[in-house]
Amino acid sequence: MATATKNKTNEELTSRQTEGTDLVLLGESGKTKIASDVVAKIAGLAIREVEGVHALVPFGAGQTLSSVAQSLGVSERKDMGVHVEVGSVEAAVDMRIITEFGAPIPHIAEQIRERVSAQILSMTGLRVKEVNIDVVDLFFASDQQPEPIPTPDTRVR
Repeated sequence: MATATKNKTNEELTSRQTEGTDLVLLGESGKTKIASDVVAKIAGLAIREVEGVHALVPFGAGQTLSSVAQSLGVSERKDMGVHVEVGSVEAAVDMRIITEFGAPIPHIAEQIRERVSAQILSMTGLRVKEVNIDVVDLFFASDQQPEPIPTPDTRVR
């Protein structure tokens, strides 16, 4: 089902619909398709701006392998740990996070909801109906391993 909305930036009449899991904006001069993965990346980047969030935790059976790959720099996906459902005018966001020990979780959750909603609305025009947050672990700064000090190469060249 398409919904007509007026785009405030150029006053062009636009229809919104979904195609599979993607958002499609139909305008007078063409169509714009926004993949649901893009919406998930927007949410993932917004979450990283919230103080007290240590990391996102991937969903699914492959989460351990994905976490290891990401920590080794193999994976650059910004949406790991974020799942979105996109409709023609609304989106729902689910995420799994690790918070820093001592950080107020209710405050972090509220900040996440505000930032994710604002970023998705600003970049896609979708209203965020709900942001569901699973806090799955705490990060303790004392658990972080110090970086090894590099030793200079003493070989003669």
